[in-house]
Amino acid sequence: MTLSNEWFTKLPLSDVTTIEPVKGGDINLAFHLVANQHDYFLLVQPGKPQAFYQHEVDGLNLIGKVALVPGVVATGEINGNAFLILEWLASGSGSQYRLGQTVAHIHQVHNSYFGFDHDELDARIPKINTWQSDWGTFYTQQRLDPLVLLAKQNGYWSEKREAAYQQLRADFLSYTKHRTIKPSLLHGDLWSGNYMFTADGTPALIDPDVLYGDREFDLAMTTIFGGFSAGFYQGYTDTYPLSAGYEDRLPWYQLYYLLVHLNLFGETYGTAVDQILFNA
Repeated sequence: MTLSNEWFTKLPLSDVTTIEPVKGGDINLAFHLVANQHDYFLLVQPGKPQAFYQHEVDGLNLIGKVALVPGVVATGEINGNAFLILEWLASGSGSQYRLGQTVAHIHQVHNSYFGFDHDELDARIPKINTWQSDWGTFYTQQRLDPLVLLAKQNGYWSEKREAAYQQLRADFLSYTKHRTIKPSLLHGDLWSGNYMFTADGTPALIDPDVLYGDREFDLAMTTIFGGFSAGFYQGYTDTYPLSAGYEDRLPWYQLYYLLVHLNLFGETYGTAVDQILFNA
């Protein structure tokens, strides 16, 4: 979709002198804007109402209390297209150790329950965030089960996978009954494309999909696609030590992210899903 010059004039910014398309993920149009000699990052979701960006705004505001995020400038809707204007953060390089400390500080923000105060249903992978007092219930019923159902609908499931999944599910529920888990504020999509370092080396988090959950769920995403060095995990554990058995529990959480990719991209991720289903 191409936006007209007239569309940009309706943004709550004056004297826009630069409009440059930039990479903004696989679901948004994204632009670097310069207005009144200030730089901004603009996200646009064609055909969606303003509420489309509410979850991201909430996440940025929450994480922004303890870590650097791009500040929210404005959000709204123009001609049926949702938009979100953020501060532009100039990129640089920085310390993975400091990044690990930053994520640990986010995880030290706790809640009494697991979940979030609204669902995120207007997305390719809907998330049901109904509050739960039990993490096992939340994770199986509101994260794993919906993705397995979606995989069945998309033709990516089999009786063999179903049997293995039901065993893994039962093992997870049995294990978590005997484990104390604090609901931590999670980024929710912590892959290498969602962190950056500013020009002065400060770690910053972008594009959150927040919820309160087991912090190991967030960390599992960092182990799948790379981009996090040993220094990251050292910085994290020096700040917020992990409990024994952490690495053994990771496959349960890696499964969620791999099921997301199975549903989005097909059997390219089937082998990785099976490695967990039949070996966890």
